[in-house]
Amino acid sequence: MASSVQTALRKLLPSQVPPSLSTLPGNLYEILSRYPRDGVGQKVYQTRWGSKGIEGSYWEVTRTKLKCEGKHGKAWGVLVWKGKRVSERDEKIPGGLKYRWAVGESRIKPGFKPLPKPSS
Repeated sequence: MASSVQTALRKLLPSQVPPSLSTLPGNLYEILSRYPRDGVGQKVYQTRWGSKGIEGSYWEVTRTKLKCEGKHGKAWGVLVWKGKRVSERDEKIPGGLKYRWAVGESRIKPGFKPLPKPSS
């Protein structure tokens, strides 16, 4: 019985998940468009921060203006860098289309090895 229900549901649903339901990283505006109020209140970070050894950093989104069904727009927020709040007030979040973004705080990727400090 359960397999026939699953088969029927698969026939009704599209073969590829729409971007608004995806959990994969994407540009900043695609990520924010997945949430109520266009992501206001969410913590977002650039995925490249983890590969650079930057941990506990994120933007807390305070307001957004999304267009083109959430593929483009503008976003403002407060930057928290390595656990310390850097921004006194909200500012425009740079690199919204340039980098890949994800929800949460940045974490160091497994296997990360920092570069050795040059001896002088």
